[in-house]
Amino acid sequence: MTAKQDVRAGVIGLGMIGGGVAVSLARRGRVPAVYDIRPDAADELAGVPAPLASPAEVARASDVVLVAVVDADQARTVLSGPEGVLAGAHPGLVVVLLCTVAVPVVHELAELCAEHDVALLDCGVTPGDKAAQNGLVAILGGDESAVEKARPVLVDFSKEIVHCGLLGAGMATKIARNVITYGTWRAVHEAAALAASAGVDPANLINVVEAADPEGSTLFTWQRMRHAADPGIRAGVPQVRQLLDKDLAAAQELAAHQSVPVPLVDVTRAHGAETIEIPERGDV
Repeated sequence: MTAKQDVRAGVIGLGMIGGGVAVSLARRGRVPAVYDIRPDAADELAGVPAPLASPAEVARASDVVLVAVVDADQARTVLSGPEGVLAGAHPGLVVVLLCTVAVPVVHELAELCAEHDVALLDCGVTPGDKAAQNGLVAILGGDESAVEKARPVLVDFSKEIVHCGLLGAGMATKIARNVITYGTWRAVHEAAALAASAGVDPANLINVVEAADPEGSTLFTWQRMRHAADPGIRAGVPQVRQLLDKDLAAAQELAAHQSVPVPLVDVTRAHGAETIEIPERGDV
């Protein structure tokens, strides 16, 4: 059996994430074979060798290939092009898809890989700016045996590995995480606009929120309660629902008075009952 340190790694795409991953791997002593369309892409990446001539060459030199391109079209080309990964693949190769794509694309690419006896794992990663500091969370979907085969490489660039389930589960989790990120940005945008309309410096809003909840723990408070489905929590639902409705009505009143559009506030109030509902156990 191959020793963990003998598992060969390859990285395709040396942008912020792929380049950072390659640096993290090299720092741990697992110097990867790499490819990028830019011949000089590795010049400023500590410990990372010059790119090989094609993704196929990376596949031939690797047991686990990490694909860190931008989108689905690039992933298709890198995998199935004339000099793509699958052209140089050997049986047992594991491809780890690091770019965020739609879940149906994950299954499409996995079928292509399976035709060459190659396993594909979907692996959303976050936060991208920590890739070069072994600071990524690897969010995986796929077969357990493929995860274990790739794990020595994953450990060398990640601070945490979360195997979320079958193929597509990692990507779905990353997509959901992105919804929280962008949805929160929109919520902050509307809140700051409301505060500013009343003459409040948005910096004061930031100070208030950070002082009241420095770890941001309230973000998941109600979801944790819903997941626990504690019967005792259910008794408090009517009161929380009343508070939600009252507070968002006040936000809508201020918004209307100041002519500030707050579509997220409107949707949140309209779906307040659905948001607050505590499902029966097994329904989550």
